[in-house]
Amino acid sequence: MTRWDRLTGGASGEEYAARFAALAARGEDVHGEATFVDGLVVPGSRVLDAGCGTGRVAFRLAELGHHCVGVDVDASMLAVARREAPGITWVHGDLADLPDEVRRDAPYDLVVLAGNVVPLLAAGTLSAVVAGLTDLLRPGGLLVAGFGLDDAHLPRGCPVTPLAEYDDAATALTPVDRFSTWQAAPFDKGAGYVVTVHRR
Repeated sequence: MTRWDRLTGGASGEEYAARFAALAARGEDVHGEATFVDGLVVPGSRVLDAGCGTGRVAFRLAELGHHCVGVDVDASMLAVARREAPGITWVHGDLADLPDEVRRDAPYDLVVLAGNVVPLLAAGTLSAVVAGLTDLLRPGGLLVAGFGLDDAHLPRGCPVTPLAEYDDAATALTPVDRFSTWQAAPFDKGAGYVVTVHRR
């Protein structure tokens, strides 16, 4: 069971979607992740949104012209995604045991892990998840992950995944860059958040 399942019970899709809808209604930018990803790839790229949740990132990337597939372990999240964007392929499955439907669309130009997916994985699965997602990338493809590095940037009750642990899991990849925000602020260990980019 993932840490996300333990924290939410797998029934938080509508609540999660409402929170971001409220942010958007206040004029806040809810597309930082998609804008960042769009700047890394050419138009019409194949993108896997790994841990896609309600589909916010994949939906925006599809609007920008990319071919997107979303996969998530939470059926309540995917129900929202399917309702809001039925034209995108949404797959129910665990990142530690990727469904065949996700594999069939490979290779991908980029795989993105947004929304604290990394620390919300099941304990002990990070290396297997990174290896499995790496296998889905084309040569030269990018793996992008953004996640909190302290309690202030994580859901209540979610343990911190040290950056060094993620780097160890990604040793088969080439580090490209890292930032402290999806708006590409220079990386600062004290900022409490990281967006890291690796190349296959």
